[in-house]
Amino acid sequence: MNAYIFPGQGAQFSGMGLDLYENSPLAQELFEKANDILGFHITDIMFEGSAEDLKETKVTQPAIFLHSVILAKTLGDKIKPDMVAGHSLGEFSALVAAGALTFEDGLKLVSQRAQAMQKACEIQPSTMAAVLGLDDEIVEKVCSQIDGVVVAANYNCPGQLVISGDVEAINKACVAMKDAGARRALVLPVGGAFHSSLMEPAREELAAAIENTTFSKPNCPIYQNVTATAITDENEIKANLISQLTAPVRWTQSVQQMVKDGATSFTEVGPGKVLQGLVKKIHREAETASATFETNA
Repeated sequence: MNAYIFPGQGAQFSGMGLDLYENSPLAQELFEKANDILGFHITDIMFEGSAEDLKETKVTQPAIFLHSVILAKTLGDKIKPDMVAGHSLGEFSALVAAGALTFEDGLKLVSQRAQAMQKACEIQPSTMAAVLGLDDEIVEKVCSQIDGVVVAANYNCPGQLVISGDVEAINKACVAMKDAGARRALVLPVGGAFHSSLMEPAREELAAAIENTTFSKPNCPIYQNVTATAITDENEIKANLISQLTAPVRWTQSVQQMVKDGATSFTEVGPGKVLQGLVKKIHREAETASATFETNA
């Protein structure tokens, strides 16, 4: 069975999507529609902007979403997933690819999500850190012993877990993780504590937008970050999407469940190859590939 997986923040690169724009009339039409919806020319930043330009929150999330979703749409019938999943932001791309959300509604929600997260980041100095070489249970235990807000945020693969919280608590946690035997505990260059309680203001803001958006039954199950289980019910999808901003991304558990449910190959749709690497670390026997658009030239 084929699983299609969609990357999240951090996969962006300068020039992303330009090959699609130049070689596919459908892609060109969708990119131009995106410029209208967003109210600025995101294509200029994606195609010609610097890495620094692409880091701006209002740009990063829509850019990755657009690259993933437009690539999926240009491949059309070549993409026939038996199941889908997306890492954090990538869950929105997965929902559009599976027919649960329209392109327009998905982009609007992603844009609102980015802006709500940016506002939440400005309320309190917060950050994230990658912890390598410790069992999940040890990371969770160390987090529970630190004063302040610090929680497990991204279960990326065995031995790689990202923690999230206020700056002081994260710094203390990094020292404690190394004392507990972590190979590395590294503060990440991010502007906020994503997937923690510090994103509550953003969750509340996004919840209203999600509640007012029409969702359809997806064409195949989506393994959502919050539950790491196959979901097809529109109301459950909405509830999980609302919870996602303050709940951990259970990527390890999602891939394990997809494998249990019959997935043998994982195709990454969008920029980068990060998820393929994680899948291989979670399940060595899995086949992985990147979805590619072949030009007629």
